[in-house]
Amino acid sequence: MTDPAPDPASQARALSLLAEMSLAEKLHLLDGDTPFWAGMVDIATRDASHRHPWPTGCLPRLGLKGLQFVDGPRGVVLEGGATTFPVPIARGATWDPELEERIGEAIAREARSFGADWVAAVCVNLLRHPGWGRAQETYGEDPVHLGAMGAAMTRGLQRHAIACVKHFALNSIDSSRFLVDVRASQRVLHELYLPHFRDCVKAGAGSVMSAYNRVNGEWCGQHPQLLQDILKTRWDFGGFVVTDFIFGVRDGVRALLAGQDLEMPFRMIFEGSLSEAVADGRLPIHRIDEAVLRLLQAQLTVPPGSYPMSLRHGADHRQLAREAATKSIVLLKNEGSVLPLRGLHSLAVIGPYLAVANLGDRGSSDTRPEPGSVVTPLAGLQAAAPELRLEVADGADLRAATALAAECDAALLVLGLDWRLEGEHIHPGDIAPILQQVPPPDGLLRLGRSRVLPLWRPVARLIAWITSYGSARRGGDFAAGDRTGLDLPPEQVALIEAVAAANPRTVVVLMGGGAILTEGWHDRVPGLLLLWYPGQRGGEALADVLLGRVSPSGRLPFTIPTNAAHLPPFEPRAQQVTYDLWHGYRRLRREGHRAAYPFGYGLSYSRFELADLTAAIEPQAGEEGELVVEVTVRNGGAMEADEVVQVYLEPPGRQVERPARVLVGFQRASMAMAEQRRLVLRIPLRRLAYFEESSDGFVLEPGLHRLVVARHAEDAGLALELQVEGRILGR
Repeated sequence: MTDPAPDPASQARALSLLAEMSLAEKLHLLDGDTPFWAGMVDIATRDASHRHPWPTGCLPRLGLKGLQFVDGPRGVVLEGGATTFPVPIARGATWDPELEERIGEAIAREARSFGADWVAAVCVNLLRHPGWGRAQETYGEDPVHLGAMGAAMTRGLQRHAIACVKHFALNSIDSSRFLVDVRASQRVLHELYLPHFRDCVKAGAGSVMSAYNRVNGEWCGQHPQLLQDILKTRWDFGGFVVTDFIFGVRDGVRALLAGQDLEMPFRMIFEGSLSEAVADGRLPIHRIDEAVLRLLQAQLTVPPGSYPMSLRHGADHRQLAREAATKSIVLLKNEGSVLPLRGLHSLAVIGPYLAVANLGDRGSSDTRPEPGSVVTPLAGLQAAAPELRLEVADGADLRAATALAAECDAALLVLGLDWRLEGEHIHPGDIAPILQQVPPPDGLLRLGRSRVLPLWRPVARLIAWITSYGSARRGGDFAAGDRTGLDLPPEQVALIEAVAAANPRTVVVLMGGGAILTEGWHDRVPGLLLLWYPGQRGGEALADVLLGRVSPSGRLPFTIPTNAAHLPPFEPRAQQVTYDLWHGYRRLRREGHRAAYPFGYGLSYSRFELADLTAAIEPQAGEEGELVVEVTVRNGGAMEADEVVQVYLEPPGRQVERPARVLVGFQRASMAMAEQRRLVLRIPLRRLAYFEESSDGFVLEPGLHRLVVARHAEDAGLALELQVEGRILGR
């Protein structure tokens, strides 16, 4: 485990600095260094978030250089040649924490080369519904899988920078994130929506970003239970809490008292409210000191080192992006072994995303790769198979595409989603209540505070309303954001049907971040795979898999149902919603539905055999005891390939209703042809327990627990029963 706490010398230095600071200097450290109106102009006129990091905590009198923030879930977002990796949901499909840790380290090193030392690359919001606009930014629907991947990214980042874990918590609707109140019981919180944040904290996260939304009636940015009681007290988090950007605070005094430490990236609500609250006694100085001390300690724990520009997009990072893209590809269907593509003289390559850099949405995680550095699907195939005649069409002309497919040996369709169909989205009118609290520009205040302030709030409301109306007019129903419909666009479905009718050897490649339903057409094509938003080396990865140079090894990080009605209700503009224990594969199993493609599912060009399953509990191991599962895996296929061994628990469920099957552990293994290996998985006992609200802790239920080692959530797998003694584990 990485320890985010400073060493004794750094801690002493932080205390010494705190003692030297005036109240004004302490308050200066509690928000970003950029004035609000100057910062907004910078964003509007210069695309600032892609031009420079956002500074905070600079105090030259005391030699404090501050922290420099940058976003980066798929790579550093700044212009200047940073590597663009596959989006996190694609990397979630690798089920490979070791790879994710290496990617985290690469992102951190590249961030340092831009002068940034604080990186928001760890998005671990659980994917309750796969139509969430920002599904691409998280790792999947299961808290164990999500926590393992997020903790790995955290460890990698923390080697060279401060990791920022976001968005705490229950932030999984984008279009109403400034409005929605998410209601959830304590059991639902601790079992399903918080464990992955805890995993990142235990992995050494230096900072946690609060969310915009409300939870059980209170805004996350000023939520004492989330920020203080759970994060800082229950989990013993030693880092600092930061608001989500620009509009993350509603009441500055309440936020700081609740455990918020820093408002970013501008001087806004804190600047306008904290000094007065200190003066009249509403805000005790010890709370300011505690926040400042956390921020000072963070500055002092940034690892030293030299990070030249040559680190960006170097050969090792390009290869890492290619490895991630390759391992993320999920083969969903392969009838008649249509893949790999062999013995072909000609291939019709059709679709709107063949020759474009389809890397993800254009929100806060949008990257800026160097021109010409993105390998598209078409470019990847052209480079990998120069002897293969490729006949290319974008598919806009249905007759031409059909004719092309008919005259070739096989057809490849590259379809799916892009930034116009899903992604981060803001309804500006929702931010009016916050904008009203921002002081007017200094130029107006020079006219006299008493004359300007009474007029400012109605002016702010008008600005927000006009912005909201203009946004709605520009975007309409086709603006990026959450998706309530999970089907492909009708014109793409028509293209699949026409091409498949013309050439029975048709393979469909889907790009995107969220789930895409396939029920209306998947039985018409023999081959189907997910490419996701694969980063700048995705074309090479696709060619490697299609041509059989590498076996596909990705596994679904979420459930793809046969019908969207099998998913939880999803209303993008909801003002209140209740979250329960039932979503994804948990919900489908409870309601008796089979998935089209289950959580954890993915085919291989090889085949694997499982044998000799054993399990035992070591009560003194780890934090609260561990379950040790061992199983023998054999690659019985004709090529080297990777397997993802998944361990599921089927609990007794006598004391309370529990999901019939849940993931408790997994391990990825690369295996040579005919290789046999004994895998050992160590699983914290907490994952076998449920949260009991009356005791405010996790309880291990007594009785027979059935363990299933399987290839996906609906696989019968290899099972055994284990007698478990009941006990209370902890908080």
